[in-house]
Amino acid sequence: MPKERIPRQEMPRQAPEERRRNFKEVALGYTLEQALTEAQRCLQCKKPQCVEGCPVQVRIPEFIGALRNKEFRRAADLLKDKNNLPAICGRVCPQETQCEARCVLARKEEPVAIGRLERFVADWERQNGVQVPPKAPPSGKRVAVIGAGPAGLTCAGDLARCGHGVTIFEALHAPGGVLMYGIPEFRLPKDVVEAEVEYVRSLGVELRLNWVIGKIKSVHELLEEGFDAVFLGTGAGLPMFMGIPGENLSGVYSANEFLTRNNLMKAYLFPEYDTPIKVGRKVAVVGAGNVAMDASRTALRLGAEEVHIVYRRSRAEVPARKEEFENAEEEGIIVHFLTNPVEVLGNEKGWVRALRCQRQELGEPDASGRRRPVPVPGSEFDMEVDMVIMALGTRPNPMVFTQSAGLERTRHGMVVADENTGRTKLERVWAGGDIVTGAATVISAMGAGKRAAADIDAYLRGERNQVWWVEPEAAAAS
Repeated sequence: MPKERIPRQEMPRQAPEERRRNFKEVALGYTLEQALTEAQRCLQCKKPQCVEGCPVQVRIPEFIGALRNKEFRRAADLLKDKNNLPAICGRVCPQETQCEARCVLARKEEPVAIGRLERFVADWERQNGVQVPPKAPPSGKRVAVIGAGPAGLTCAGDLARCGHGVTIFEALHAPGGVLMYGIPEFRLPKDVVEAEVEYVRSLGVELRLNWVIGKIKSVHELLEEGFDAVFLGTGAGLPMFMGIPGENLSGVYSANEFLTRNNLMKAYLFPEYDTPIKVGRKVAVVGAGNVAMDASRTALRLGAEEVHIVYRRSRAEVPARKEEFENAEEEGIIVHFLTNPVEVLGNEKGWVRALRCQRQELGEPDASGRRRPVPVPGSEFDMEVDMVIMALGTRPNPMVFTQSAGLERTRHGMVVADENTGRTKLERVWAGGDIVTGAATVISAMGAGKRAAADIDAYLRGERNQVWWVEPEAAAAS
């Protein structure tokens, strides 16, 4: 008789009716018993495909094996061997499309909950004391890392462990980048981010805040002042808009502005903090990615009576994580599929009074592989709202390119960089994360930071081919 398989352990969560009015973390984390039970489900494959699905190549079977043996410290060390920010990744990384999608169990049943186990181990370490790993002897080399987001923190941490002197230059008054200003408290608590940043600092990384690249100094000036290499990890913080009439009315926000006011200006602690943020009675959020989910759920928690998500495609095309979309619907967010805004309407005082929309139907697939939405003639209608949040994606802020001659960009404003090494066309300058790819996931930015750190280390030690740039076509031909 075949052995009965252990079912995947469900993550405890706050009830929807409770969490929709507070900013406490929604997912509560595994208990010890649940974590040990879930760890037993891992088959400990000799050729683990899950590792191949991880952008930072976490030693997944090994850390899970240590966990099931109750070797918690060793499990944490195995995690930290590849991942400088495991408590963050365990909460916001889309494991379902990466490591868990490659799990052998996923062929016939639910995969091992790798992300939830990663969170458990990282939280255990944070509660029981973080140990600083050994570092290589000082190399005498100095690296400037621009941006304290996931790419920059990962790159800086890896380079510090290699023995290089690393200084992070961050434009805002708090480190963490999108981890701090973009992701709400109920999904990623600030104390978790602060603890992960402190770990990177404990490796010997210097952190300079309120330092804006392109305004205070250029990339060239940093190199001239003695830095041997520069890594650009400034992300993509410039919001995109639709270009429709009425977008300049009072009450129209970009999701970036709305979430930054809530996160960095602590609106989630109201009334303790008197944050200048007005939340409408009825709010429309345009878009259906993770940022749209974050913005809509934040608006609900700040007091909106109704929150509507307006999305021009169907449910099948929603780009947000399934878990986050389900959480939003459970909390009462109203979703309008196949609906596209065409104008923001205002009142006599210049404030939003309605969002004019048009019904859509799906046509042929576009370049993304998704069916292109096509307007339905005569289907316009007005949605009564008094606040609109545009969550349509972002691009790199052009300020970073000020006085940085030689830093080539794409027509969409992203830095041209080698995908394997992070090298840009400007010698001794690397780049990675959203500044190269456009808005993507935290873990993909971390993977880019890790690849760049490996190439920077090899370059500084003279171990890597010193031919600086090879066009991709030429590299493929050779």
